[in-house]
Formats: sequence, structure tokens, C-alpha cells
Amino acid sequence: METASIAAERTVAVTDFTFPDLARERHILEPLGFRFVTGQCRRADEVLALCRHADAILTQYAPIDAAVIAGLERCRIIVRYGIGVDSVDLEAAAKRGIPVVNVPDYGIQEVADHTFTLLLSVVRKIPAIVRQVREGIWDNAPCAPVLGLRDKVLGLAGFGNIARAVAVRAQAFNMRVIACDPYVQAADFAACGVRGVTREQLLGESDVISVHLPLNEETRHLFNAQTLAGMKRSAYLINTSRGGVIDTNALAAALRQGRIAGAALDVLEEEPPAPGNPLLQLDNCLVTSHCAWYSEDSIVRLQQYAAMEICRLFNGQQPKHIVNRV
Repeated sequence: METASIAAERTVAVTDFTFPDLARERHILEPLGFRFVTGQCRRADEVLALCRHADAILTQYAPIDAAVIAGLERCRIIVRYGIGVDSVDLEAAAKRGIPVVNVPDYGIQEVADHTFTLLLSVVRKIPAIVRQVREGIWDNAPCAPVLGLRDKVLGLAGFGNIARAVAVRAQAFNMRVIACDPYVQAADFAACGVRGVTREQLLGESDVISVHLPLNEETRHLFNAQTLAGMKRSAYLINTSRGGVIDTNALAAALRQGRIAGAALDVLEEEPPAPGNPLLQLDNCLVTSHCAWYSEDSIVRLQQYAAMEICRLFNGQQPKHIVNRV
């Protein structure tokens, strides 16, 4: 890990990253006089050691808590590689006048594609059928019952950009789409051919529920024993947003007891999951490795869009996607 030091030029600290390199960020920011200090921080104290004297921060998964923010001496912007910002203390940053910015528009199509791929895989029971064929079982009507999608109801929990892209895919499969989002106007639902509903209607009417919510105090464990009990026994639950929106133990119990038909998740409360995670032991639960965002194209956009937000601020412009009030 490089250690940031006070310098006359501007400094951007990159707390952690999984990209092959930072060439795209350097191409955008070095002409503005930025030098880079980089780390692979996992703890808050590592973040502060790296970022204390930075003018701007790029962060992927590292924790930026209130103590880190209190120790920042020159920071003018924090940019999160990705959509979720639960790794950053938004309130503490706002009190210091530091905008926290995300990148919500880099992988909309990828996440929507992955969401619908999970939906098809769990509803059509593709992994189980593939496993049977490999074991020598050839059955023309395997793993019954299999839900046909035509005229079935897809319920969207949250109706942001990704959910709207999922709605388009569902409608192409002749599904009826409903959505619950208290922050969306009725006209916006109607413009997408979607019916706005209450949370109770979403749970009770949906044959498949797809979750597209940020993780905050309002949404943590929103899908718990009580809400899962409100779903149809034949329904499926898909999540490509944040793992903490679903109570892991409650979902595992519902799946074991047949209170819902299945689940397909790209995100978990604990990542990577412990070997004993109950969801990994269930045949009616598919888990992928928080990879819905990924494509070669989306990586390019993510790195470029994140750096461009810093560029905007230091060129006297407003960043596009500020998520806290400063």
C-alpha cells in the first residue's frame, strides 16, 4: 500500500479496486494535475492512513465510516465504484460538506440481464435439469412443477433504472408487471406499462418478486419471516440489489418449509458466504457471486464514469449522482 503524503498537487486516493489497472482513471484525472495513491484497504484504519491527505477518494468495497471521514483533511468528494453506498457514512460526509457520489448508470443492462437470467434459471429449474442429465436421467418433463411465465405476475420491489429494464424483459415474455416504490409517481409506472401497488399487494399477487432496493435502515431485512409469509407458496424471490434486504435465516426457513417455491440471489448478507450458509445447501436456491454488474463493457464504463465525477467537481461543475445532502 502506498502512503499518502501532503503534496502541492492534487491527490486522488483509491482505497481498493478489483480492476486490472487504473489506466482509465489516470487518463482522465492526471491531466488535471492529480497524482494517485492506491491501496487494497479492508479496514477503516487502513482507509484513513491512505486517504487522510487526499483531495478525492475512489472506493469500491472498503469501509469509510464516521471516524475515517472525521480524519480527512482535504477531501472534497468520495466516489463509490458502483450503485450501493452502504459502505460510506453518508451523514458524516454531509456534515463535513463532502459529496458522496455513486455510479448508477454503468451496468443497468448487465444487472437487468442477470436478473432475468436468474429468474428463468430458477423458474425453469435449469441447474437441476442439467445435473439430472449429467447423472444419466433423461426426462422430457423433469423437476415438476415448472411455472409457465405467460400472464404470470412479476412484482418489482423498487422501481429504479434497473427494475424498469427488468420490466421490459418481463413484458417481452408476456408477463404482467407490478411494482412497489413509494418514491415513484403513478404516471411513471403507467408510462412503463406497470401497475403501482402497495407492499401487501406486491407480496400477495406476485408469482415472482425481484428486489431492486438500496440497503438502509428502512430496507434492512425488509424480506423477513413476516413478509415472506405474505408471498404465494408457489412464488419465487430474486435479489440482485443488496443482500441485507433479505433476512438469510428467514429465507432459508421459508425455502426448507416450502412456504415459497424458490429463490435466486446474486447478493448475500455475508460475502463471500461462510461454508455453512444455509442458502448454499438448498436445491431450490440459486446463488451467484455478486457478478450481475459484470461485463467487459461495464468495467470500462464504471472506471470512466467514476473518474469523470471527480473531473466535474474540480472543473467547477456539479457531479451527476450525489447521494447525500451537502
